[in-house]
Amino acid sequence: MTTPRIALLGFSIECNRFAPPAGRAEFTGRCYLLGDEVVTDARSPAPRALAEMPGFVADMDAAGPWHPVPILLAMAEPNGPVEAPFFAEMMAVWRRGLEAAKGKVDGVYCVLHGAGLTTDDLDPEGTLQALIREILGDIPLVCSYDLHANVSDRMVASTDAFVGYRTNPHMDMRECGAESAQLLRRLLAGEHFVRAFRRLPIVAPTVSMLTAQGPYAEVINLGQELAAKDPRIANVSVMGGFAYGDTPFNGMAVIVTATDAAAAEALADTLAHAAWDRRARFVAHLTPLDEAVRRAKESPIPLAFADVADNPGGGGRGNTTWILEAFHKADVQGALIGMLLDAPLAVEAHGLGVGARFTARFNTDMAPDDPFSKRFEAEAVVRAVSDGKVTGRRGIYAGTAMTLGRMACLQIGGLSVVVAEGRAQCADPVFFEHLGLDIGAARAVVVKSRGHFRGGFDEFFGHDQIVEVDCPGLTSPILSRFDWKHLPRPVLPIDAEARWP
Repeated sequence: MTTPRIALLGFSIECNRFAPPAGRAEFTGRCYLLGDEVVTDARSPAPRALAEMPGFVADMDAAGPWHPVPILLAMAEPNGPVEAPFFAEMMAVWRRGLEAAKGKVDGVYCVLHGAGLTTDDLDPEGTLQALIREILGDIPLVCSYDLHANVSDRMVASTDAFVGYRTNPHMDMRECGAESAQLLRRLLAGEHFVRAFRRLPIVAPTVSMLTAQGPYAEVINLGQELAAKDPRIANVSVMGGFAYGDTPFNGMAVIVTATDAAAAEALADTLAHAAWDRRARFVAHLTPLDEAVRRAKESPIPLAFADVADNPGGGGRGNTTWILEAFHKADVQGALIGMLLDAPLAVEAHGLGVGARFTARFNTDMAPDDPFSKRFEAEAVVRAVSDGKVTGRRGIYAGTAMTLGRMACLQIGGLSVVVAEGRAQCADPVFFEHLGLDIGAARAVVVKSRGHFRGGFDEFFGHDQIVEVDCPGLTSPILSRFDWKHLPRPVLPIDAEARWP
């Protein structure tokens, strides 16, 4: 095979239908790479991009000579739907790059999330994949996806190999990029893949989709075990979906990529039935706030409290104060809380400097129609400040360069509260540690994260030391609390009458 020329592009954002729209700043502030910047970043020791593209590029580099043709890789933290005019601008960039590459590339790798939205498009990933096919035609195309993808029919139909994460927290992003490179090389060598696709009426609460244990883990593991026994199976992806996308194609999905159609269909059926057999276990079991307070005060061992309903990693604003106020009122001691995303407060504390005493007022700029971000104020001392430039140490952000804006640690009674100007879920210990906070010495640690913190904080807290707290918020796992517009109904666990097949 001659030196392959591979087009590289991507669009990755998890969109919560109920959150405010995301625009240019959400991408340029996180990861917006044009042309050669894509490959330069992928080969750097601390990329801005999440690990799929670095994994793909590293695997291609190790396999032999190749020629990357990078176009645009756009990534943002989970947010609301992308503003349609900005997505149209990105589509124009991808179109120009693909048209310039037409007839000059041998294959395409596309990093996608699968739970994207725009303000006028329920399936932007499918729209981008359709653009690739429109311009480049029947060329080998491999796409990788987050396991929270809401999978549309055209997402499956327009790719040759569908590669989804297998871990939640997402610890295998780099491996998925490398696997995508390996499958693309197989396609370039002349192999042909088919795909089988099953979608079930199960919209699993986010807290029920862990992959270390539980029903979702069991289905994923079964798929990998069966695939390992059959050389015709190239990839098995079991997508849990993202409820808050609120799309017509929400629902747990199984996609099998294989060299044989019958083998793919049979395995997809087996795994879909395995998921359906476990349907009663895809429910949320949360701890009431008053019980969480009691445990924070009385537990003989350190505990981590997950504010799962205000997870910036699912589109939450990261600024609700329910747990902060309750812990403060109950005089909980020795607790760390992070990160509250409050730009005005972070900027004020940063300007006052270490040692300053002041009245910390949270959510002074909240929208009048925001039902969750209530105001809270308390006397505080600025304990530490930083510029928010960190490199992730563990978990989903490990090795990733992050810019979180001005940050400060506020001492409020017995609570050490991290506030930040920028927006990210508290999934990495470095967000506390770079401010001089000792996680190992804390009696309680509160994180605004749904599950990815488990991959970063596992050196401090085992599964039995984690408390998922039931508070109001944009990412509450209690799905009956939302006003769904597009979700296919009936679906479990919202509708008891859901049936399949």
